[in-house]
Amino acid sequence: MNALSNPLLEVDRLAVEFRTRGGTVRALENVSLALAEGETVGLVGESGSGKSVLSFAAMGIQDAAARITAGAIRFAGQDLLAKKGAAMKALRGREMAMIFQNPRVALNPIRQVGRQIEDVLARHTDLLPAARRARAIECLAEVRIPDPERRYAAYPFELSGGMCQRVMIAIALACKPRLLIADEPTTGLDVTTQAAIMRLVRELSAERRMATLLITHDLGMAREYCDRIAVMHAGHIVEVGPTEALFAAPRHPYTERLIAATPVGAASLAELAAIDGNLPDLRRADLPACRFAERCPRRGAECERPLALAPAGASSATHLIACHRPLTAAATEARHAAFA
Repeated sequence: MNALSNPLLEVDRLAVEFRTRGGTVRALENVSLALAEGETVGLVGESGSGKSVLSFAAMGIQDAAARITAGAIRFAGQDLLAKKGAAMKALRGREMAMIFQNPRVALNPIRQVGRQIEDVLARHTDLLPAARRARAIECLAEVRIPDPERRYAAYPFELSGGMCQRVMIAIALACKPRLLIADEPTTGLDVTTQAAIMRLVRELSAERRMATLLITHDLGMAREYCDRIAVMHAGHIVEVGPTEALFAAPRHPYTERLIAATPVGAASLAELAAIDGNLPDLRRADLPACRFAERCPRRGAECERPLALAPAGASSATHLIACHRPLTAAATEARHAAFA
């Protein structure tokens, strides 16, 4: 399925800014992204690039200082920006759900985890109390929590970080949503637990034909679990493409540097590339049209002109880039063969 032709979630030229004492932060600008039913899209980039801002905007839970200044967000054809209060709350938890970075912060520390699953069911279903309890225990079993009937009565502080994250997944998926947004779902977990959590998310997404937006700075994880990748830099999406095509031949200079800076196998630190400079201050009035231009070795005068995402080539309708001076596919294929 072409996610761009028949999207479940569609973000169209979205702009978000934050008004602060230090000035207005233009956190997102002209951001477009689409997800189809059943596919997993990875949203990758450095910390501070706007990944979480985009996810919060899609869920309608942005910070009080945030303001959407342009664009649209549509879910199953519905205009989410037109939905306010109860109308948006009715979608969250039932049709759309989110897993947050830190489950120990997101979970209520003084409420049993089973009750927290029941809270979602009470809000979005007509189940009676006994049926809600049974469904909550079933949800714990679905996320592979051992002895779910006993764990139903546990408090978050009695569970490991991995178990708390499984509880968060159970809460998110209790009403079988069509869209799951996972914001750095394995932060703070050991490598083995990270892999188990990601396998679980992948299995449940496949079973339910659920669209999943995986937000991560871990390119290796994104490559393993995602059908497509969207690369963010300083509030812009600079490249989107099928996972293997993007890793084999990244066309945007930022994507190429990001991949080259990723540790692979037995590669030494000396072999890793570095990205010169830092993310630009998004409060600046003189931000260049391409926010990577000041860090880019390929920059030219044309980089001052705005440019939207466009096909990377005549035969690359699903591989999109926003760059006036993209890398050639042949050059990047040779350079990144080692990332296989």
